[in-house]
Amino acid sequence: MSGQTIKSPKLLQPIDRLALGAILVLGILIGLLLLNGDRTAPRVRDFSWQDRQISAEDTAFILTFSRPMNHASVEKNIKLVARLPDSKAGKVEDLKIEGKISWAGRKMAYTLLSPLPYGTEYKLELQGATDLLLAGKSKGKEIQPFKTSFRSRDRAFAYIGIEAEEQGRLILYNLTQQQKTILTPPDLVVMDFEPYPDGEKILFSANDRHNEIKGLLTQQLYTITTGLSFSSSSSQGARKLELVLDSKEYQNLQFDLSPDGQTIVVQRVKRNNPAEFGLWILQPNTQPKPLGTPPGGNFLITGDSKSLALLQGQGLAIVSLPTAKQIDFMPQFEQVLAFARDNSLGAMMKFNRDPQNPTRSLFLWENNQGANKELLRTTGSILNCQFAPSQEKLYCLLTQVIKGETYREQPFIAALDLKTDRNSTEKPVQPLAILPEQQDIAMSLSPDGLALLFDQIVTKPASETDTLKINGQGIANARLWLLPLVDSTTANPPNQLQPEELLPGFHPRWLP
Repeated sequence: MSGQTIKSPKLLQPIDRLALGAILVLGILIGLLLLNGDRTAPRVRDFSWQDRQISAEDTAFILTFSRPMNHASVEKNIKLVARLPDSKAGKVEDLKIEGKISWAGRKMAYTLLSPLPYGTEYKLELQGATDLLLAGKSKGKEIQPFKTSFRSRDRAFAYIGIEAEEQGRLILYNLTQQQKTILTPPDLVVMDFEPYPDGEKILFSANDRHNEIKGLLTQQLYTITTGLSFSSSSSQGARKLELVLDSKEYQNLQFDLSPDGQTIVVQRVKRNNPAEFGLWILQPNTQPKPLGTPPGGNFLITGDSKSLALLQGQGLAIVSLPTAKQIDFMPQFEQVLAFARDNSLGAMMKFNRDPQNPTRSLFLWENNQGANKELLRTTGSILNCQFAPSQEKLYCLLTQVIKGETYREQPFIAALDLKTDRNSTEKPVQPLAILPEQQDIAMSLSPDGLALLFDQIVTKPASETDTLKINGQGIANARLWLLPLVDSTTANPPNQLQPEELLPGFHPRWLP
């Protein structure tokens, strides 16, 4: 060992020195980043309405940011406008859409004060907003400009045709694009129908054309796809007809489709035993079955799709679906006319059986408070009512008795203001349009609350060859009318609203 020399440790190689230098520089940069924060510009990571067509059911959108934002700066700089064509100036005018803003961490919800008008393009912009102010900084980092656009659903409705090849068939009319499409085959005569909430399918009852002429009650329930698609920018697709409920053993009478599209209630009577009469329920992936309620009259599924209101004796029963367990009974009412979308309100009718002065009363039923307020009392009829999306107005189809030697009723459409003091039993009634004298007028309020559809039917004595009949009379002619509605009656008084004649047909219903 004495003759050996001890070697000193090797010096660092160039690559080692380079690696240590890089580590040192990165450490310094990381330290500076931790001290000063990430200074890349904040941005919008997600917009919940991207690549969608918006309906009245869409009441709020959500913006998700890449980092916590200065709330005041976002609320000050966000802009949502409707692109409205100005026919006079020949250009597009932007109309601001108001909403309420709420926050949850990096997510901001923008809740609309009223449904967006249909058939309209919208522009959303956010620029100039900043993120949260960091320590030692005079102002936050400005957001990357965010610009996007989206559309609301086309204004579209369905109705029953009256002329030539359209007679008795279900027709779809896209009012935004001015396009008409016949949906059902020529061998079916449509009796009634209700659109599904997504607007892509319609439930309808129809009779074979030959059986209808013979007066045979063989109507069955079907669904037909509309060919519209509201999930993206595409607008056309294949149409498909499906049988939902046949009429082999039972006659199918009136029906109702729940607002969520998951439940159908049908009134049926057995062909070989008319005493077997009652309501049946149809739900997805289950067989049709009797609901199990005592026989009743008029019925309507509630706004939350969980219950059914039906006339039983001299009162309205509320039963749960699908169990039919009775939840409530209201002996003071004898007909349900409408429910609000959230089921908080209902429109009910009561007959006042005064031998000297028989009248009908329209009541506002408040589900949450258990209160009932009389809105009006009339010697005429209360035919139909529908709540505005804002639930601030109730649009009704009413009649008033015309004095004379013979009994006559004059129908008219009126708006009832629900914003006034609800402790008062007197509500202002604003007549909007006087209609021709006829029975069975159909009225439909658009989902954005901006227009009403109604029909005008001319009858004639029925003959054996008549396919279309109403109250035992043949239909000679029928027209559809559009009544635009306004929010400000000071700028556009109700008596200045003018219905617009649209198309030949009857029984119109807006698509949701």
